[in-house]
Amino acid sequence: MVKLRMWVTIFFLMAGLNLLVVPAEGQDVQVFDENPVTSDSSELTMLNTILEHTRQLEQRIIEKQQAMVDSPSETEKNNIAAELERLDKMLASANQDFERIATGVDISLFAQKKEAPFNWKDELVSLIKPGIMELKQVTQKARQKADLKEDLSKYRELKPIVLQANENLMALIAGTDDPELKRGLEKLVPEWKGQERQLLSRLEITQMQLAEMESEEQSILETSQKSIKQFFKTRGLFLFVALIACISILLMLRGVYLFLVKRVPGYRAVYRPFHLRLMDLLYRVVSVLSALLAVILVFYLFEDWVLLSLAIIFLLGLAWAVKNTLPRFVHQSRLILNIGAVREGERLVYQGVPWLVKKINFFSVLENPDLGQTLRLPIETLMDLTSRPFQRHEPWFPCRKNDWVILSDGTRGCVTSLSHEMVEMVLRGGAKKVYQTSDFLGMTPLNLSVNFRIKIGFGISYNLQSLATGRVLEVLDMYIRERLDAEGYEESLLNLRVEFAQAGSSSLDLVVIADFDGKMAPLYNRISRAIQRWCTDACTANDWEIPFPQLTVHKPAA
Repeated sequence: MVKLRMWVTIFFLMAGLNLLVVPAEGQDVQVFDENPVTSDSSELTMLNTILEHTRQLEQRIIEKQQAMVDSPSETEKNNIAAELERLDKMLASANQDFERIATGVDISLFAQKKEAPFNWKDELVSLIKPGIMELKQVTQKARQKADLKEDLSKYRELKPIVLQANENLMALIAGTDDPELKRGLEKLVPEWKGQERQLLSRLEITQMQLAEMESEEQSILETSQKSIKQFFKTRGLFLFVALIACISILLMLRGVYLFLVKRVPGYRAVYRPFHLRLMDLLYRVVSVLSALLAVILVFYLFEDWVLLSLAIIFLLGLAWAVKNTLPRFVHQSRLILNIGAVREGERLVYQGVPWLVKKINFFSVLENPDLGQTLRLPIETLMDLTSRPFQRHEPWFPCRKNDWVILSDGTRGCVTSLSHEMVEMVLRGGAKKVYQTSDFLGMTPLNLSVNFRIKIGFGISYNLQSLATGRVLEVLDMYIRERLDAEGYEESLLNLRVEFAQAGSSSLDLVVIADFDGKMAPLYNRISRAIQRWCTDACTANDWEIPFPQLTVHKPAA
C-alpha cells in the first residue's frame, strides 16, 4: 500500500493536479448575455453541449458518492465531500445556463428573495446601487468578453496537461505487472477521463460563446451614435430639466431676496447691522440647499434612479466635506456676521501694513487710505487675523505718493510708487531706488512733505563773548531773513529763530532753527547749505571771527 501511494503521488505531480479546471467556491461557471441574439442552430448546439456537460457532472457526482461510501479514511471522506460540493455548484450553474439559453431570459429575475432584517448600511448601499450598476453596465460586454478570453486561454493551457496526464496514466498501467499497483492506477482512470471530457466540453462552450459575442459586436461609430441618441432622449433631457429647475429656483430666491432688502432700512449702509448680515447668510445657504433639492426632485419625478443615486452620492460627499470643514465654516460664518475676530470698520495689519476693513464677505475688501490701494481677499485669509478699533489721528502709512522722505541710511528722495509689496523712490538727479515695503518701514522714514525743520549749528570766537547772547543773535537773525527774502524762500518760511546753543571748547556755538512748508522738501539740502553760507557771510560783513579748534598749553612758572 505504501508503494501504491508513492506511485500515485508521483503521478499527481506529473499530471499537474493543482491546475484542475474545477472552479473555486462561489465562482460562476459561465457568463451569458441576458438577451442573446443567435440562430436556432447555434442555440441547439450550445444546449446539446451543456446537456452533455451536465451528464458528465452527474456521472462524476455518482462516482464521488460511491467513493465516499467505500473510503475508510475520514480525511479522504472530507476531501471527497468538498469535491462533491463543488460539483453540485457546477451542476446547478450548468442547469441555470441551460434554462437561461432555452428561455432567452434572465431566470434570476423570477427567483424569490428572502426578506433580510433592516440594516441602515444596507439601505444606504441600496440607494447608491443603481448608479454603481449603471457604471458597471457601461463596460459589461467588454468585461464579459475579457473573461471569456481569459477562460479560453486557461482551458487551452490545461488541455495538453490533462491529455498528458491520461497518457501517463495509461502508460503506467500498461507498463506494470504488479496487480495491486495496477488496480490502484485503474481506479484513477474514470476520474481523469471525466476531467478530460469536462475540460473539452467547457472549452467548446467558451469558444461558441466568444464567437457569438464577436458576431454581435457593432462598430464604435454605430454604438456611439446610438448611445448619444438614447442619452439625449432620456438622461440628457432629465439633466436639462434639472438644470432649468435649479436656475429657476436660484433666480426666484434672488428676486425675493432683492425685494426684501430694498424694503429693509440700513441695507445700503456702509456697515450693515447684524440682522441684515444674518439674512444674507441664510439666503446663501437656502439657495444652495434649494437648488440641490430641486435637482433631486426632478430625478425622482422622472423616476431615473441612476441619476438619483448619483445625486445622492454627490450629497453624501458634500456632507462628508462639510463635516470635516464644519469648524472652519463656523469661523467664516462668524466673520460674515461681523462677530468674529475681524470686524468691518476696524484696523488690522496684513503683511506688515495697516488696513481698514471695508467689507467682509466671501471675498473681503481691505483699504489703505494713504497707500491709495484696495485689496480683495478671500475670507480664508482673514481667519488668522485680528482687527481693533482705531483713532482718527492714527497714520496708515508714513508717507503718500509724491512725498519726500529721508531714510535712516541717509537716502533722500521722492516716493513715486507705493504698495504693500514695494516702495519706489526717485532721488535728486533722477536715480531710482526700490525697497521692499517691510524694509522701507524698518528704516523709519522721515516725511518732509508736510513741514520740516532745519537746524544749523554755527560757532563764533570767544572775543565776542559779551555780544554772543544778544547783539550777535539779532544781527544774524536779521541777516538770514533778508537773504531768505532775497532768494525767494520767505513765503515758505514758517518760523526762524537764532539761539545761543552752548559755550564750546573752542567757540561760542549758535544754532539757526528754520521751519519750512512741505513744498520746499525737494530743496532740503540746498536750504541747509544756504543757511551755512549766510551765516558765514554775516560773520564776514560784521567782522566776526570764526574760530577753529585750538589746543591751549599751560607752562609752569619759571
